[in-house]
Amino acid sequence: MRGLHDRARRLYLVGLVAAIGLLAFAVRWSLIRYDTSDYREFLRPWYEFIIQHGGFRALREDFSDYNVPYRYLLVVLTYLPLPPQGAVKALSVLFDAVAAYFTYRIVALKYRSRWTPAVAALLVFMLPTVVLNGAMWAQCDSIYASFALGGVYHLLRRQPWLACVFIGLAVSFKLQAIFILPLLLAMVLLGRVPWRALLAIPAVYLVLDLPAIVLGADPIRLLTIYPRQSGIYPEMTLNAPSVWQFFRGVRDTGVMHTAGVLVTVLLVLTICLLLLLARTEPTEPRILLIATVFVILVPYVLPSMHERYFYLADLFTVVLAFYFPRRLWYVPIGVQFASLLGYIPGIFESPGGERAVGPVDFRVLAAIELAMLIAVSYYAIREFRHPDQVRDDDGGFARSPEVARAGGST
Repeated sequence: MRGLHDRARRLYLVGLVAAIGLLAFAVRWSLIRYDTSDYREFLRPWYEFIIQHGGFRALREDFSDYNVPYRYLLVVLTYLPLPPQGAVKALSVLFDAVAAYFTYRIVALKYRSRWTPAVAALLVFMLPTVVLNGAMWAQCDSIYASFALGGVYHLLRRQPWLACVFIGLAVSFKLQAIFILPLLLAMVLLGRVPWRALLAIPAVYLVLDLPAIVLGADPIRLLTIYPRQSGIYPEMTLNAPSVWQFFRGVRDTGVMHTAGVLVTVLLVLTICLLLLLARTEPTEPRILLIATVFVILVPYVLPSMHERYFYLADLFTVVLAFYFPRRLWYVPIGVQFASLLGYIPGIFESPGGERAVGPVDFRVLAAIELAMLIAVSYYAIREFRHPDQVRDDDGGFARSPEVARAGGST
């Protein structure tokens, strides 16, 4: 009878998970036809340009300010029997699922049960910002974010070369993947990643550019696309819940931009130095703590950040909460709240075509984001002040890397 009861319970849980997953897809399907200014002004013209210029032959032209890997995917979409808007959004939804998959794999390193990682994956797949970003807004942040999660997963598995390949893929799709690069610098200093493995990042970038160059694209334009992107927006913040919400009256943006970048670099190097001086073993929980600190800190301090640039923070805080459920459970809630309300002006428009006004003063959102950054940083400091004993959130010992690779649990 007990065996029958257990099988019935498993079937019920499987059915429940499947139903939630299907519901998440249904929500996305209901948003597919929603039209945004970003799609009308950028993505649809790019899509039409590709069709008008012969599919893959269009890659020789400089028709988009996105790097060529995303253009490759757009070209492939034009050969499919799908409406343009649906195709673009379906691509992002596909990578929503990839991000959920790597969330599952990372959380599965801690828990023996399959259900806890499955819950984590479902939560990531159902995050409001994840749903709205791709299915409603037609953005593609899930692509670079899923590769960044994959890179961290392989880093936790002590596979540094694969980790750098995945990070290279992330950087090749969007510049915002650099928010995770300070983690690699810290891991190099702590001996977790050999410095030679970092060469995989530019190697992946260059290899992905080669097909477009062979087709006739200007290599200089391709290799300098990110420096050109960084100079497009002079504003100190573009609806991002960052520190620059408190400096709205600043006029000399050139000086402040430079100061903001230098302060960000200084903070990153200071954290890396403190980690090196701590001489603490970079266990799985600690690596995730470091990663989460960086993906919140860097977009919080850098100038000219968009509201979507906390996308990595949205995902990593969920993963971190499953590693420290008793102490950091509220962090993904706070980060998601700030990110979600920041999305409103970008997604919704007034009848006159102007962007909507956010329902909350963005300084409040910036304060919430700062509070979450302080919470994660404080807990990271506590963890690194005890080098002789690595405790997990329940007071036990974290699994050794050998146990993690074997898939076991203490």
